[in-house]
Amino acid sequence: MERRDLMHWRGGEISRLRNEMDQLFDRFFDWRPFALMRERDVWSPALDLAETDGTFIVTAELPGMDPKEIDISVSQNVLTLRGERKQKKEKKGKSFHRIERGYGAFSRSVQLPSDVDPEDVDATYKDGVLQLKLKKTERSAAKKIEIKAA
Repeated sequence: MERRDLMHWRGGEISRLRNEMDQLFDRFFDWRPFALMRERDVWSPALDLAETDGTFIVTAELPGMDPKEIDISVSQNVLTLRGERKQKKEKKGKSFHRIERGYGAFSRSVQLPSDVDPEDVDATYKDGVLQLKLKKTERSAAKKIEIKAA
């Protein structure tokens, strides 16, 4: 093996390693939390699921939406939220340098821990936050079992 062949091989490996490290640092320092969502045209609202003795409380962030355009359904203990957050198309005199807000259709489903009454759901929307209160059914309510002394 000639010295020139060895140098070329080592140089190629070092260049490849350097390129990979450069890409790693570029991705790290240019981290944008919504970049992947924009690239895939996927937007999904964040939600919280809490529980009290008789209800489940779901809070979902849906800023900029008309509550009439949000579809809520409950089937077999699965809560589904659907809708579309539309981007206003007014671009007169504007030159965008960055767009980070997510837009588009979404469908978000969450499995509820126990049975709820789909006929007894209270839904409110205020300041871009949707809150649902879903009443548990009698079947799903915890029942205390007393132990009889023998």
